[in-house]
Amino acid sequence: MEVPEVPGRPREPEGPEEATAEAPVAPESPVTPVEVPAEPAEPALSEEPAEPAGVTVPAEPAVPRPRRRGRTALLIACAAALGVVAGTCTGYLIQADREPTRLPSLSQPTLGRAKGGAPEPLSAAQDRQVKVDGDLRRLLLKKPAGAKDAPWLTGDGWMDLAEYADSYEKPGTMFGNLVRDEFRRAAVTGWTVSNHQTTEIHLVQYRQQQSLEAADASDNGQYWAAKKAGTDSWPIPGTGSGMVYVHTRPETKAGYVPVYGAEAYASRGDVVLEIWMFDTSPIPKAKIMDLAKRQMERL
Repeated sequence: MEVPEVPGRPREPEGPEEATAEAPVAPESPVTPVEVPAEPAEPALSEEPAEPAGVTVPAEPAVPRPRRRGRTALLIACAAALGVVAGTCTGYLIQADREPTRLPSLSQPTLGRAKGGAPEPLSAAQDRQVKVDGDLRRLLLKKPAGAKDAPWLTGDGWMDLAEYADSYEKPGTMFGNLVRDEFRRAAVTGWTVSNHQTTEIHLVQYRQQQSLEAADASDNGQYWAAKKAGTDSWPIPGTGSGMVYVHTRPETKAGYVPVYGAEAYASRGDVVLEIWMFDTSPIPKAKIMDLAKRQMERL
């Protein structure tokens, strides 16, 4: 008995010619055909799948391999550590092979004594410290001919701490500053000419056991003199930082005539020079400069 073919399922080709021909359709039979489920065709086994002709398959992009993090830094750190260890060991070995350096001898050769006698001590005229340790009043300039003693100076030419502090605008504050700055003493002189020109000179001495207060006091006076409006200034030759100041603007006060002023400040050793001049007319630079130069020469 022949088994009828399953409709819709082509016969397997037996040759090249039969593969291209269409499969014949079986004639209808009165016998009810038995339905046989169609089995899927097994794909042909091959190592590489066949690519359809004329179709280009894009190549898959190469995925980069992830790089391990910290590997380079770890290698560098290890190399640096090994270099330090190797250098230390090498230096130790080199130093260990060297002979110890000898220390210099503690005893020094005896210095030869100079031949001849010791120099003679300076005379009082040559030793400046002897001058300033003596009577400071003798170093003050003498009043010029025809001048009168200043009526406001009633002492013996000395000013103690309280009197000197009282010559400032704030005596209480200045008193404490002078105590702190090791004030020693002050010599003073002054005169008047024709009842309209006045001059006052101070030689102020400090102990200077802690600091150089004489130079600081001179700088302080120069600072305040330069702050006044309308002021001209010039250095005093041969004094280092000494300066003279001429105020071209007069000081005015109700009931008084205008007054012009000039100042000079310099220091030498532990002594400070302070000069004040006042006049009803402008004071020439030559006058205050001459006083300052002659007074510093006496120091």
